[in-house]
Amino acid sequence: MGVSDFNDTFKEKRENKGAQNFNDQNDSVTMVLRHKDIRKCAHNWKNYQSGGEEIGRIVIPSEEDIRDIRQIPFEVDPPEHKGYRDLLETWFKRPIQNEYIIKLTKIIENIIDENLNKDYCEVVSEFALVLQSRALTLLLNIPLDESKRWISWGTHVFRSEETNLDKNKADILYDYVDSQIDVAISNPGNDLYSFLLSSEINGKKLTKEEVKGIMILTFAGGRDTIINAITNSVAYFAEHPKSLKYIKEKPEIINNAVEELIRYFTPLTQMGRVVKEDTNICEQDIKANSKISLCWASANRDESIFEEPNKVILDRKVNPHLSFGFGTHNCLGASQTRSILRILLKVMSEKLLSIEIKEAKENIEDLKVFQRKVGFNTLKVQFKS
Repeated sequence: MGVSDFNDTFKEKRENKGAQNFNDQNDSVTMVLRHKDIRKCAHNWKNYQSGGEEIGRIVIPSEEDIRDIRQIPFEVDPPEHKGYRDLLETWFKRPIQNEYIIKLTKIIENIIDENLNKDYCEVVSEFALVLQSRALTLLLNIPLDESKRWISWGTHVFRSEETNLDKNKADILYDYVDSQIDVAISNPGNDLYSFLLSSEINGKKLTKEEVKGIMILTFAGGRDTIINAITNSVAYFAEHPKSLKYIKEKPEIINNAVEELIRYFTPLTQMGRVVKEDTNICEQDIKANSKISLCWASANRDESIFEEPNKVILDRKVNPHLSFGFGTHNCLGASQTRSILRILLKVMSEKLLSIEIKEAKENIEDLKVFQRKVGFNTLKVQFKS
């Protein structure tokens, strides 16, 4: 078994039961495992809600104890959700624009050049985190140097080595966002903070708290997930050099390849919803105000949907993966993630002769009833040109 292989830990329960119960900090959760059931639940926002009174509850592990700021539009349901989403769509679609792609390509080329032919590069902290942070400055439309501060926070803004949920670390982000909003209020510019502060929804200016909720989601939502996606992709091409050569010879498959890597690795395992009314899922009765989990990682290996789901097929044609969610709350940062990975694959295929793994330590997510590999705590490689 290779370093870049990710087992389907959900297979038996998905096929036999379709759901699995577990506890999240004494909160009972029903994890939904089948692709079709997850899509149905995600589509039915009226009964499976994201915007309940308990802020942070839908995240697993729950973030109720470390924040009281609602992440917007992630924790807002229709009809209010639409106003926020419509406002943000244009800004978060910028990564597909040609000018943006040119700038992002330069960022990625520079990072690869910085690490070419070194004895080794630690991919998680020296490559993926740096790439994600520098790319975020482009998304926020602020100076590149600001990424140095974010890199100092590490790969996750709510977690530390000591604990899954670190309030002190979370407060660093909250205080930072507060200070940046104050700067934008006193000296407006062309950045995302200023854009939000000058925007209206239904004739009302966004409040400072609403702006903060959007910015916290922007920082937290696409951090460790993008880092995992980059790191796992590097590990895959290190072990499959013919695949990197294949992309160089057939660059037209890059879009398919990115979707397949995102499906196979599924950087975010699951997301919760709170049940509004008594319901039944996979022959299990679930009471109102209970929590369910939509397990994207299980859905993406569902044999009834995907042929050879445990194999990476870079030119896979039909690929209805759920790595960016589904329905009302599909990921706002999907365009940023896709653009990063598309450019990364192109640049790696053009610049690199090979990638040699020197050391790898897996990052295993302990879900109590399941243990799932999500990436690496350490991945040392040598990029050879």
